[in-house]
Parts: sequence; C-alpha cells; structure tokens
Amino acid sequence: MPLPIVILPGYLAGALEYRVLEKTLQTLGFPAVTVPLRWQDWVPTIGGRSVSPILRVLDTTVKQVLQQYDVPKVTLVGHSAGGWLSRIYLGEKPYCVHPNDVDDGAWSARDRVATLITLGTPHTSLERWTRKNLDFVNLSYPGAFYSDVRYVCVAGKAIYGDRWRSWLAFSSYKLTCGQGNTWGDGITPIEAAHLNGAENLILDGAMHSPRGNRVWYGSPGLLERWTPYLA
Repeated sequence: MPLPIVILPGYLAGALEYRVLEKTLQTLGFPAVTVPLRWQDWVPTIGGRSVSPILRVLDTTVKQVLQQYDVPKVTLVGHSAGGWLSRIYLGEKPYCVHPNDVDDGAWSARDRVATLITLGTPHTSLERWTRKNLDFVNLSYPGAFYSDVRYVCVAGKAIYGDRWRSWLAFSSYKLTCGQGNTWGDGITPIEAAHLNGAENLILDGAMHSPRGNRVWYGSPGLLERWTPYLA
C-alpha cells in the first residue's frame, strides 16, 4: 500500500475546499487526509505574522495519520502557501522569527515525510508581508534541502501576465518574482513555484485553486501528472 497522504491547504483556505481532491486520491488507492483547517484558522497569521498555529495543526494531523496507518512516514502535499509551510515543518531550526513568537522548538519532521509535493507554491516572493517567513525558509533550507526527502514542485501554466488583458495575474506575478509578463497559474509564476534540485513539473492549463470549479492541479487530466510521485 502506498504511504498515506496529508494535504495542507493554502493560505486562507479550509479543508472543505480539498474534499474532492482527497476523495479522488482515495478512489485511486491513496489513503488521503486533509489537515482540518478552517479559513478563520489563518487569521492569526495575516500580515506576515507567525504561521506556528498552522504548523501545530499539521503536526497533530501527521502524527495521527502515522499512528492510524502504522507507517513510519507520510507523503505531504502542500498547496500554495502550504508548500513553504511544509518546508518549515521539515526543518531542524527553531522557527521563532517574529516578536512575541512562542518558541515551539524545531519541528524536525524530515524523518516523518518521505516526499513533499508542492502545488502552485510561491517558494519566493518580493511581497513585504511574506518576506520574513519566506526569508527564514529560503535561508535556512534553500532548494530541495534534505537529500532524504523527495521534493516535487508543480507549477501551472494557465495565464500569461499582461497589464491590460490579465491584470490580476500580472500584478500577482510581479509582486512575487518582480516580472509581470510571464506565465503562471494566475497567482504564482512558474519560476517561483520551482525549487533548485527538486523534480520540477509544469502543468499546462492548471489554475491556482479549485475555487469556482476551475481546472486546477487536482482536476482530472492534470492530477495524473503528479500522482505517480505518490507511489
């Protein structure tokens, strides 16, 4: 049996948005569990504040899944911000970079995760509210940092940023990588969604999120591009 999958939602997203993905993976024979978040659970993290509240729920979920399935490791699938949060979770350095942070110590979860798959994750950003968190991630754990963890980074190629024809994508890309005229999933540009040393994929037509019944990373026809890495 393949390792169980833990799905970490993206910023301001709740577990409900990932139920279809979760059930689809289960139908394909992959045990899958979504971290039980609600959108309001992200409120304490707004403005670039500590993401420790999310990491605590992730840690509880992973440990419960390990016990339930009696396995040594899981596959972690992080969507959007869930991808770089997962990189903090893998790490051995205490995440305590904000004033008034509670020192949870190091999560050191690399021995509990066999594969990290990120979907549309902005692994880099020029946006000032995210810089403190992402600088910690990228300075502490650059690229596919741990050789004993398999990193698979999936980017979407759905919308070309154009100041006049696709202003939202253009603005988001520019805020993320400094270049608006580039390809991405409508929110995250391709170059920000990949990591040096990872197995980097590009999915034509993949939009950033499942909201509004969009074709996204978990849709039929695109899902099959990255599920082989779950084996």
